[in-house]
Amino acid sequence: MKRESNKPGGLVIVDKPSGFTSHDVVAKMRGMARTRRVGHAGTLDPMATGVLVLGIERATKLLGHLALTEKEYVGTIRLGQTTITDDAEGEITASKAAHGLARADIDAGVAALSGAIMQIPSKVSAIKINGKRSYSRVRDGEEVEIPARPVTVSSFVLHSAHETEAEDGTPVTDLLVSVVCSSGTYIRALARDLGAGLGVGGHLTALRRTRVGPYKLDQARTLEQLQAAVDDPEGGGLPVMPIGEAAAAAFTRWDVAEPQVRLLLNGARIPMPLFDGDGPVAAFGPDGTFLALVENQGGKAKSLAVFA
Repeated sequence: MKRESNKPGGLVIVDKPSGFTSHDVVAKMRGMARTRRVGHAGTLDPMATGVLVLGIERATKLLGHLALTEKEYVGTIRLGQTTITDDAEGEITASKAAHGLARADIDAGVAALSGAIMQIPSKVSAIKINGKRSYSRVRDGEEVEIPARPVTVSSFVLHSAHETEAEDGTPVTDLLVSVVCSSGTYIRALARDLGAGLGVGGHLTALRRTRVGPYKLDQARTLEQLQAAVDDPEGGGLPVMPIGEAAAAAFTRWDVAEPQVRLLLNGARIPMPLFDGDGPVAAFGPDGTFLALVENQGGKAKSLAVFA
């Protein structure tokens, strides 16, 4: 069995630039951290910017759980044009004049896409259909049908609407919006569906992720800032959030009594209190050591990932 690295690792919160894929950022971080063991908690499309949570070394075991947390965005939706990708990176497939739209109608469209909804992900996406990525099927000329799936849009706010003209002369309306949503929600699909509901089509022209779970944009650093920290001979090197600190910020904390610590680390299902909310719980020892991520199963702690 392959031995796990004893390097503690941690999280790095990156302000992803436009034009980079999430994998591009991971590749950059592998060079900065001098390790292959780097992953991310949820992708951002190349066009999008903002918060991308990376895990280094043992912190990669947190990523699958962090990817399921709530996310927050600000973006711009253009009404009047539809694209193959539902965003500005794809070719325009339809145009329709979108001046003179009533604000009440736009507000009603936004309200219809708020709360618990069924959403069809964008066809040009990484969703797998019978083992093959949807974007690959579209690129190969296949007709793609992706089933709708439940998502939660807990906040969809229209901040402003501005009438303008697209490059091809189409009268369009640009909307500045903010969205708070569950994992798996496609903001470009919201743009597509809002435009479709208003009868003029729509797509996403700009997107910035401002939060992933508890990790916000003010904690993020650009790739240039991170590289400068690595290169600074008098600095502290790559700014990494320790695993315990990251877990305490993202999950409910459970302080385990000393007699139970060894039992928990050995896989025993010790009695566990019932906490408010869903999702994993971060178990800590009496000395503050982050022990494991656990979940409550019938009043007993089941370990999801052990860190001590």
